[in-house]
Amino acid sequence: MDLHIPELQPGKKIYFASDFHLGSPDLVSSIAREKKIVNWLKSITNDAQALVLVGDLFDFWFEYKKSIPKGHIRFLGQLATMADLGIPIIVFVGNHDLWLKDYLKEQLGANIIHHPKSFSLNDKKFYIAHGDGLDPKDKKFRAIKAVFTNPICQYLFRWLHPDIGIALADWWSSKSKDSKLGQHEDQHLVDHSHKLHQNSPHDFYIYGDCHVARTETIEEGLYCNLGDWIHHYSYAEFDGKDLHLKRFQE
Repeated sequence: MDLHIPELQPGKKIYFASDFHLGSPDLVSSIAREKKIVNWLKSITNDAQALVLVGDLFDFWFEYKKSIPKGHIRFLGQLATMADLGIPIIVFVGNHDLWLKDYLKEQLGANIIHHPKSFSLNDKKFYIAHGDGLDPKDKKFRAIKAVFTNPICQYLFRWLHPDIGIALADWWSSKSKDSKLGQHEDQHLVDHSHKLHQNSPHDFYIYGDCHVARTETIEEGLYCNLGDWIHHYSYAEFDGKDLHLKRFQE
């Protein structure tokens, strides 16, 4: 699916955030984090021309034919409010919520993106990806992702009762490399950006996944890892000219 955002209106901004991991590590801390995310979303509603969420919104997500994982009602409700106000919502699928399908599209009109994308806005060129699968050395993860994204495997998983399927997914998530929601090396994403820049220069390279909130110059471009809402409460905003990485403080 193409990604298109209209030219920025005066006083408007594009907001980017990732790695909320709602549902982890437990209900109490997840709800507290969710409330903070909702407060941030409320604070940007007046000047947001679009909201771009760059993956791992949920620690696990699967859309059965007639059900979804329970919870996250504050977050989904605020997204619905923003969508009803006409704010486009773009969601890049992460490695924890790679089974996002049509639910957010049907309910919010969200644009669900399953692969890295480039787009232009205000004469600036953006490259956006969650970041998973971009490390050429991580062959194990690529193999696992190929299984998880296989339509036959997804079809078979859907036949499990949700209580069983979600329990299995929670167990698997707890065994993954970021089960403790810590920070990870992001040099492979910086290298990926440099390689892209040689053939197709972009002004901004925006990622999530590694839970590292930082920027780095890529020749005349800018690398930005959005961090997370576990440690950093970080996000980026584009004002029509520059991209700024910020931290939310209530």
